[in-house]
Order: sequence, then C-alpha cells, then structure tokens
Amino acid sequence: MRQVILDTETTGLDFRLGDRIIEIGCVELLNRKLTGQRFHRYINPEREVEAGALAVHGLSNEFLQDKPRFEEIVVAFLDFVQGAELVIHNAAFDVGFLDNELALVSKVPLEQACSGVVDTLMMARELHPGRRNSLDALCERYAINNSGRTLHGALLDAELLAEVYLAMTRGQESLIMELDAAPVSGLQAELTAERPPLRVLRASAAELAEHERVLAEISKECRGNSLWQASEATGA
Repeated sequence: MRQVILDTETTGLDFRLGDRIIEIGCVELLNRKLTGQRFHRYINPEREVEAGALAVHGLSNEFLQDKPRFEEIVVAFLDFVQGAELVIHNAAFDVGFLDNELALVSKVPLEQACSGVVDTLMMARELHPGRRNSLDALCERYAINNSGRTLHGALLDAELLAEVYLAMTRGQESLIMELDAAPVSGLQAELTAERPPLRVLRASAAELAEHERVLAEISKECRGNSLWQASEATGA
C-alpha cells in the first residue's frame, strides 16, 4: 500500500478570496514504512502573502519571488501523488487549495489522481473527543519530538504527521501483523493437528447405582423437585 503524507502552506486562509499555495511538502509511506522519497517545492503565488500567514510560516514575498509558479511544478507533483492514498491533517483545507490550483492550470481534481484521502484531524477527533488535536498537540500526546517546529513548514509538518499517523494506527498494524505472522503453535496447533479417535469410558454398574442413590437423596431433599431428574425425564 502506497501512501503520501501531504501538507501545504498558503498566502492566506481562503482560496475563494484569491489565496494561493506557496509550499507543498510530501513524504512517502510504502506498506507503513517511510521510504525516504519526498516531494518538496516552494511556489511563487503571484500575489502578496498576508501578514497573518507570514507570522505562521515565515515565507516572505521576497523569498518566494524567484520560485517557480504552480504550473511549472504541477506535472512533477501529480506524478508523485499518482495512485497513492493521501494522508492530510485537516484535509478539506489542503484539498480545497490544491483543487483550486489544479483547476487554474486545467488539470483534473486531486481525487482523480489519487486513490483516496485520510483526514488525520477527523481521525484524531474520533480517538480523542473533546481534546486538542492540532499537530503540536498530537506530537505531545504520542511523544514525537517537534522541538524544531518553531514555524510551520510543509515538509517538516508532513514528516511529523507521518510519525503521528503511524502512532495513531499502530494498534491496527500490530493486530494485522500478529494474525499474518504468528506461527502455528499451542492451542492453534492442537486444533489443526490430526487427532486419534476419542476413547469413550462408560460408567460401571456400581457407578450408575451410586449415581441413582445420590439423585434419590437430592430428590428427597427437594421434595421431588430435583432439576437434574426433571431434565433427564424431558431429555433436555
């Protein structure tokens, strides 16, 4: 299974107001293992970065002015994510921006390039209702070192999210691995091994007589209401 952990940084909060993507960061998971394959680009948004966004990620207009435009990196981006399941924190935000960028250069929406999207924010809210589920909060909860995250950055955040996602889903992985890899032993071996015919030991006449004697005493104490004898009489 191929998955791509993805994050973006933008000029502001709403693509419908003209905000654009300025950074894309992706890391690859293959069968739940980091492969070391990455996609990382800074992008010239051809518009000003809002002051509030600049305070979050620190990517200035001056830094971005000589970077490629989205149309120059879109083919490489689509090649990297093609056919993968995307894992994104607050997926609606990133997917909305990416679909807008793709539409501006006449490319298909993200859902047509990928096999699906996992939203780790929704997942975290189900696992930890009523608690903070930001990326920083999840790093703290799962003991993931995020000390280098003084500002948001798409590649760094994708790398941290990959660790968070693996930690959040580790129980599922362990169960699958145990079921797939556990050797046949113990009770399982007994159940699957070929067994000899069972030996049936029948009660002797003396044992049957003693059994009847005990039942008679029980019936006497119960004034004829012995459940054992009643069940025998009905064949239960």
